[in-house]
Amino acid sequence: MNPKIVKNEAGHKLNVMGDNQIIKLSSKDTNGQFALIEQNNDPGTGIPPHVHENEDEVFHVLSGQVEMLIDHKSTTLTAGDMIFCPRGIPHSWKVVGDQKAKALLSIFPAGLETMFEELAALPPGPPNLEMIGDICGKYKLRFV
Repeated sequence: MNPKIVKNEAGHKLNVMGDNQIIKLSSKDTNGQFALIEQNNDPGTGIPPHVHENEDEVFHVLSGQVEMLIDHKSTTLTAGDMIFCPRGIPHSWKVVGDQKAKALLSIFPAGLETMFEELAALPPGPPNLEMIGDICGKYKLRFV
């Protein structure tokens, strides 16, 4: 594994069903240990409740407000706040308030960034829930 410097604007940009992501570090960079993704989203953007079987996640809000629902408990995170979402626990997030939110998502171990790339490659238009379910199922992520 080699060191890697990632400048502020660098990274692989994706739009994953409305979630604007920049993959800063992937499994290729960290020998599969973790992935680091920057999220930059408008108010109202969010992901419905879901469960990961294989990954733990840490959300660190850098600016704006993000409402997190984890294990049926809701909390609003603001700049500097973070939350640990262990595998197997249902969680979701949504940007709230009237400002964009910027957050860092750390995923342990890496691999979900590949799922995000597959989801971002889906054809434009209304979401095809069957295709989304098939892709997420490959990575042992399910919506609840």
